[in-house]
Amino acid sequence: MNNNEWWKKTKPDADSVKRSADSFFKAFRKFIVPLILAVLVIILIFTSFYTVNDKQQAVVTTFGKVSSVEDPGIHLKIPFGVQQVSLVDVNVLQKIEIGFRTNQSNYDTTVVSSESKMISGDYNIVNCDFFVEYRISDPVKYLYNSEDPAEILKSLSQSHIRNVISSYDVDTILTTGKGEIQQKIKEAIQSELTTYDLGLLLTDIKLQDSEPPTREVQEAFKEVETAKQDKDTAINVARAYENSQIPLAQAEADKLIQNAEFLKQDRINEANMQVAMFNAMYEQYKLNPDITRKRMFFEAVEQVLPGAKVYIDTSDGSTQKLLPIDSFAD
Repeated sequence: MNNNEWWKKTKPDADSVKRSADSFFKAFRKFIVPLILAVLVIILIFTSFYTVNDKQQAVVTTFGKVSSVEDPGIHLKIPFGVQQVSLVDVNVLQKIEIGFRTNQSNYDTTVVSSESKMISGDYNIVNCDFFVEYRISDPVKYLYNSEDPAEILKSLSQSHIRNVISSYDVDTILTTGKGEIQQKIKEAIQSELTTYDLGLLLTDIKLQDSEPPTREVQEAFKEVETAKQDKDTAINVARAYENSQIPLAQAEADKLIQNAEFLKQDRINEANMQVAMFNAMYEQYKLNPDITRKRMFFEAVEQVLPGAKVYIDTSDGSTQKLLPIDSFAD
């Protein structure tokens, strides 16, 4: 049997082919079409809903144009790419590390000297590490006003940090000026963010660490800081002693003043009494000068010789004699 004869015997007729095609299309309509429709319905359902958690806001765009900003919850949108949703973490504090990097697996830090090394106002080199904390305040501006807002914020922070650091001497940077430096940098960055309108809000910036670049200089500044702390401690101790002694001294002064006032008043009263006695005696003296003079003489003798026996003889009428004279020698 040649090939032509075999082909004629095995060649399907037109009716058989038609029947097979009809069977296939019937099966396709019965199973495949419903399956495709079911898949489309599932896709429609899953692409028409989206969920926003409590830390986010959703920016909805319709044909590429912002149409709304949605709060947390379950929301509907037009599927098949007509509306797109971008979820933005607006209630999450985010950070930028300047001068160091933290390994999230073991929390070890790595120094980035190209960011941390700076020049102070007195032309000294100092290493400063800063921690910038921010959050997204406007999700639409955050998404569409710039390509990378966080990177822009980092560049602004580095620029203002170096500018402020260059206005302070190294001693102030390493010791007492950290709070003032942080405040100046924060105010400068906030003003710049308002100008750029990035949709970001700076919440805090901290000078994590500042130190000289060499160990010898570090030790010297540590000694300076220790000396300043000792000075402050001595001043506080002296002030505490002063505060404890001043009330005691004041009380003693008040006591002396009161005592002096009492003695003063006592002397005044005594003087007034003596003056009154003198005036009274003088009045009596004017009335009877001789009698008063004698009485005063006798009183004086009584005071001068309180234990002596004295006899006064006035028999001659003109002289007074004190007898016996020999008793004055006893």
